[in-house]
Amino acid sequence: MNFLNTDIGIRTFQEIVNSKTYVDKSLLIKKVSEYIGTESKYLCLTRPRRFGKTINANMLGAYYTKGYDSDKLFADFKIACTQEYRDHLNQHNVIQIDFSRMPDFCTSYQEYLESILKMLKSDLAEAYSQTRGKAYDRISQMLWETGDSFIFILDEWDSIFHEEFVNTRDKVHFLKFLRGLLKDQPYVELAYMTGVLPIAKYSSGSELNMFDEFNFMNDNIFDHFFGFSEGEVKELCEKNEGITFDELKRWYDGYYTSDGKSLFNPRSVTKALNRKLCLNYWTETGPMNEIADCIENNVDEVREDIVKMVSGISVEEDLHGYSALDLELNTRDEILSAMVVYGFLSYYDGHLSIPNHELMEKFQRVLSRDSMGGVKEIVDRSREMLEATIKCDEKKVASMIEYVHDQEIPFLQYGDENSLSCVITLCYLYARKDYDIEREAKSGKGYCDYLFRPRKSGLPAIILELKSGGTCEEAIRQIKDRNYLQKTEKYQEILLVGIAYSRKKEHVCMIERCTNN
Repeated sequence: MNFLNTDIGIRTFQEIVNSKTYVDKSLLIKKVSEYIGTESKYLCLTRPRRFGKTINANMLGAYYTKGYDSDKLFADFKIACTQEYRDHLNQHNVIQIDFSRMPDFCTSYQEYLESILKMLKSDLAEAYSQTRGKAYDRISQMLWETGDSFIFILDEWDSIFHEEFVNTRDKVHFLKFLRGLLKDQPYVELAYMTGVLPIAKYSSGSELNMFDEFNFMNDNIFDHFFGFSEGEVKELCEKNEGITFDELKRWYDGYYTSDGKSLFNPRSVTKALNRKLCLNYWTETGPMNEIADCIENNVDEVREDIVKMVSGISVEEDLHGYSALDLELNTRDEILSAMVVYGFLSYYDGHLSIPNHELMEKFQRVLSRDSMGGVKEIVDRSREMLEATIKCDEKKVASMIEYVHDQEIPFLQYGDENSLSCVITLCYLYARKDYDIEREAKSGKGYCDYLFRPRKSGLPAIILELKSGGTCEEAIRQIKDRNYLQKTEKYQEILLVGIAYSRKKEHVCMIERCTNN
């Protein structure tokens, strides 16, 4: 069997369970089972790549599929402790399709769909003798003929949309195919569908408007089952030595559940624990180039937003989302919504931000692209800024900030301290190669504006304080009086940098070098 009542889910899920980094998400089964045989039986759960969609789909297949005994597999999981555990255990005919799997050397949408239909028809003919030797105009006719009902688990439903050989007409046809297969069909007990892209359901004539859609922007039902919570990551750290919880949090945290609880990127956490090293794992598998291309085509719409977020300033916005057919993004709302859907931005309580260090590295590279215009020119000169700071060349530091401020980039014209922070971020972007830079860092009796922690020996730590309307002397005095130096005790050399700006004066910089004995 290819799709019908196969043991693929069981075998694949068993491999995941054998991993040292598996996290029990089995209570998803209880939640999904509530929808079986109800008018709300159509569920579409979209999440970024590598966020647990396929693991959960295989878990559901392993639990529901008729003809196997999965009791031993689930016996030690949370679901086994519920009263409803055995109600649906291996009780259903399951059609499980991973739409990301394609025929060898597939070159057209027609080849792709014909391959799926051929395997599904073969499965049904093998299992139901009454369907053999008959011609059917639609696959739904063959499913009616069986007289049975089915749970459909359709993983990565939108994967075909990313193929170069698929055009808009093909996409519309695929949506109609899914509609004919699923919509208002009496043989459907449950349709559980996953993907990255939201369904095109934003018009009254949408083909799949029977689905309830749950994504990063609206899910308050299933959000705890995708991604790792803080508690789950702490447990993994206890079982897998080599990386601290604080390291994992800095690198891979930054997403939120609907109630504001923290979510970690699961792929990156597991990779880091297995390799005992925090690196950029997840974004190498995702469509960062696609997002960057969208930004390039609409740079004026989102350039300011990106610079603010790289500066650690969240962007307030009421996003409306976008659909699976809107792969060509034309507006600021669509671009930002796409970045949330893909997982490149975090969105909570109406605020957008770059989730973590892993993604911050990617967005820093975006600022260096030619399409960023004047911003790229500033970034290209940021190496000079760091060198001037380390040499304590106060005049050059001040002149470079003055140069950036004088560029014809509207959001760099100071209206508040956030604008000054954007300038500082761009001026010191090169420093992020050798430093971990924290904005509004808690230290001593308050929060210093910028803390630069060197990643390698031989470089000084840097504490940078901004004063809009004040003096450099006041900035340096604040660093000392509020004991911001507390965060730099392990470094031999520290630079205290005060930068002041007044509407009536030019930028002024003061740098004081000190040491820890």
